[in-house]
Amino acid sequence: MATVNVTLEQLDDAFHFRASNADGNTVDIDDATAREDGVGKGVGPMQLVVMALGGCSAVDIVSILRKSRQKIDTFTIDVTGEKPDGVSPSLYERIHVHYALTGALDEKRVRRAVDLSLNKYCSVAKTLEPTARITASFSVNGERFDLP
Repeated sequence: MATVNVTLEQLDDAFHFRASNADGNTVDIDDATAREDGVGKGVGPMQLVVMALGGCSAVDIVSILRKSRQKIDTFTIDVTGEKPDGVSPSLYERIHVHYALTGALDEKRVRRAVDLSLNKYCSVAKTLEPTARITASFSVNGERFDLP
């Protein structure tokens, strides 16, 4: 069984923390909504969740496309999550992920890679599945496609 360890250190007297992993990589975390000025000094915890979904899926997709000899020139991902206001916990109910790729890519192979990532390989997607409906779309060289 794999073990994951991270450390969080409070950086000010409010809600600003720095998370680090064993390799020394860091992420600043803050809750802007809890600050008087509404300006955070890091990413919000629930923003990290949708970032993690995008990152997990990105790694899968790049791996799958490389194995099928597809050449990616650029790859961006936009993730939009919707969760209710005024309740606690406020869990994501809907998340949409849009993948935009350019390069020497076959649309059917990209579609397959996205589908495999979100429905089979991405651990973050599987973690969110019980409470959030995850939908996806993608574009290849500017042409948009939706997944069912």
